[in-house]
Amino acid sequence: MHNLKQKIVLLKKNMKHGTRKIFLSLIIFIFCSFGLKADPIEGQTVNLKILDKITAQIKTIKIDVNDIYEYGTLKIEIYACYKRPPEEIPEDFVLLRIFDMIKENNPENIFQGWMLSSSPAATPFEHPIYDVWVKNCEID
Repeated sequence: MHNLKQKIVLLKKNMKHGTRKIFLSLIIFIFCSFGLKADPIEGQTVNLKILDKITAQIKTIKIDVNDIYEYGTLKIEIYACYKRPPEEIPEDFVLLRIFDMIKENNPENIFQGWMLSSSPAATPFEHPIYDVWVKNCEID
C-alpha cells in the first residue's frame, strides 16, 4: 500500500512537470507565431462596386492608385491599396476619399479612410443615393 502511494505521488509530480512543459511550449509557440505573418502586398488598381439606389444598378469600376474617378455626383480618390499574401486569409485594404459634388463650387467630403473588402460594414459609407464597397485590390 505504501509503495502504491509513492507511485501515485510520483505520477502526480511528473504530470505537473509535463503540464508545465506543455503550457510553456504553447506560450512560446504563440509568441513566435505572431512574427510569422507576412507583410501585405501593395496593389496598383482598385476594383470598387457602386450601387445606384435609385436605379438599382450596380457598376464595377477600376481606379488606379493615386487616380481620381467621377461617377454621378461622386468623386473618388484612391491613395493606397494592399492585399494580404495568398497564404493568409484573403483581405483587401483600400485608403480612399469620396466627395459629393452636388455643389460644384463646394464639394463635401463624405468619406475618408480605409475600406476592407471582407467587411464593408466595418467602415460604412453613408449616402442617400450611392453605396460604394471594395471588391478587390489588383497586383500587376
